[in-house]
Amino acid sequence: MPFEIPDDLDPALLPVAFLLGRWVGAGLGQYPTIKDFRFGQEVSFGYVPGKTFLDYESRSWLLDEQGEKIRPLAREHGYWRPQPDGTLEVVLAHPTGIVEIWHGELDNGKIELRTDAVARTATAKEYSSGHRLYGLVKGDLLWTFDMAAMGQPLQNHLAAQLKRTDG
Repeated sequence: MPFEIPDDLDPALLPVAFLLGRWVGAGLGQYPTIKDFRFGQEVSFGYVPGKTFLDYESRSWLLDEQGEKIRPLAREHGYWRPQPDGTLEVVLAHPTGIVEIWHGELDNGKIELRTDAVARTATAKEYSSGHRLYGLVKGDLLWTFDMAAMGQPLQNHLAAQLKRTDG
């Protein structure tokens, strides 16, 4: 069934409407300070009628070689706020004690974001900046995340391919 834009969606959200729904898939993780890994991910984007933001939630888990879940990994919650000038503001919070403000560009099914600010609690791991790309490719949501953390320069950490689901 093709994706349909909800009738009660605020027009300000049309540039990010393609994100609405639940997305599930898998990806690869890497970084110089850790062992490479496979992960599963579920992402959901929702909206509140009359409001000009998307509600966002992501959760992931470590996968074994057969694609079975081993244990939970990351979670993040936030709000995606498209702006009239074609930019996008994103606010994300992580249970690990990190809060990020992202700023980026929207371009017809492609989103590029860079951290504008990163705040950490005293017990959070060192993380200083990030860069994310999202794209709608043949109906799938592809994304990649580069980060600068743990004394390492900005480099790829995560990439995944997600498919829209009904449930």
